[in-house]
Amino acid sequence: MSPLPRRGQRARRRLSRGGDVLRSGLGVALIIVALDQLTKAIVLGAFETGQAVAVTPFFNLVLVWNRGVSFGMLDSGGAFAPWLLSGLALAVVIGLVAWLRRADQWLTALGLGLVIGGALGNVIDRIRFGAVVDFLDFHLAGYHWPAFNVADAGICVGAALMIADGLLTRQSQPT
Repeated sequence: MSPLPRRGQRARRRLSRGGDVLRSGLGVALIIVALDQLTKAIVLGAFETGQAVAVTPFFNLVLVWNRGVSFGMLDSGGAFAPWLLSGLALAVVIGLVAWLRRADQWLTALGLGLVIGGALGNVIDRIRFGAVVDFLDFHLAGYHWPAFNVADAGICVGAALMIADGLLTRQSQPT
């Protein structure tokens, strides 16, 4: 008779059976893409570029176009930039899906799904518009964090979850 599984082992085995981790991660990615594109469509229908609406003393909704990468970095404005950035993002997504296929932890699947969905949401914008729609503007005492969107939030939260998973998950030691 084998010993009882340690805490978490049963959940890991159950999740890894039959591609559940892959399906879970891809499902999260699909939800992020859908939420991202829905919120962007609402903002595009309601705002003019640069128009801001104060929601709270520290948060605005504002329509801005990001032609660079995260938080507007590397904004070259060149005609090839959206295609180059989209190609790079798709290459990263392919690598992340390969990682997701091998993942056996729920937290890893969640983190990867968030990053994959966020990357794809922004790629859709780059292909459709040549830039990414950003609209969430947090600020304090006159200092504004660069505007971002649901896809960007998914990427940041997903990366944080993957780091946490890597720090908190003990690797099995060979006996």
